[in-house]
Amino acid sequence: MHKDLLNLKNITSSITEDIKIFQLEFDRALSSDVSLINTISKYMVRNRGKNIRPILTILSARLIDEPNQNTYRAAAMMELLHVATLIHDDVVDDATKRRGKPSINRIWKNKISVLMGDFILSKALINMIGIRDFDALEKISNTAEKLSAGEILQLEKSITGSMTEEVYFNMISQKTASLIATSCELGAITTSKLAKDRKATHDYGESLGMAFQIKDDLFDLMGSESDTGKNSGGDIKKNMKTLPLIFSLSNMDRLRKRKLNKLLSIKKKNKSVLTDIKNIVDETGGFKYAGQKLEEYSNKAIDSISSYPNSEYKKSLIDMVSFNSNRVK
Repeated sequence: MHKDLLNLKNITSSITEDIKIFQLEFDRALSSDVSLINTISKYMVRNRGKNIRPILTILSARLIDEPNQNTYRAAAMMELLHVATLIHDDVVDDATKRRGKPSINRIWKNKISVLMGDFILSKALINMIGIRDFDALEKISNTAEKLSAGEILQLEKSITGSMTEEVYFNMISQKTASLIATSCELGAITTSKLAKDRKATHDYGESLGMAFQIKDDLFDLMGSESDTGKNSGGDIKKNMKTLPLIFSLSNMDRLRKRKLNKLLSIKKKNKSVLTDIKNIVDETGGFKYAGQKLEEYSNKAIDSISSYPNSEYKKSLIDMVSFNSNRVK
């Protein structure tokens, strides 16, 4: 954890003042006259993540030109949208932990959690209107649709058990990569609007987003709760097949496949069952294949911004790719 934060601090050292302005926008957007909302907001802010998406908005803007008020508003809005989806996801997933702390639904129960997620989403919409930029509004609206569609697609495939590699990549493109891609592209929209700048930042974010989700999926199978701060094996317990498992199921002999499917069919998977599943996935190359795809998308992200002149901001964007590949949670 300490190493993670130290690396991210180095990556963002060139935009320290920008992050302070973003934080003011974010805090302003979250403010409310309702005391319970403020109580939950304070808890949420203490337990927040690394601000990856707003950082990417600012760095993408700096790659091209000077950020402006719309850049900071866009950064705050993307973080609000992200936080709202996390709260709703935890309710849907019956999660009890978020970043090693009790999740909001664990403390305040599902009804208040859903309403809090809705409140934050409404704040994101208000922030979105404040940008008053049609290109930005259109992009954000399309992204909000993709986030929901991606989550529903994943739930559908977990019920039918019909997840394929092609569907998996389509699903993570919508539910994870779209938000990161839009966060980056908003940096270009608020500073340039040139098609080449929008495409470069979008492609960078899309590829980084794909790599980000693959890394999370590896954590879900390989990491422990103390490492990740989340419920270990959460996807497996919910019958959601991610890339390592999809690959292994498609590339193993009949006997192993029968054994793995038997383990997957167990309703209450304890630590021993999860360990057996991990071992089979490891033996059949699932983790190795996912690692290769992680590297492939990471390289694509870096290639997307290769035409820009060298700068501290370009270096930070490249370092962010490495940060994702090597993060421990």
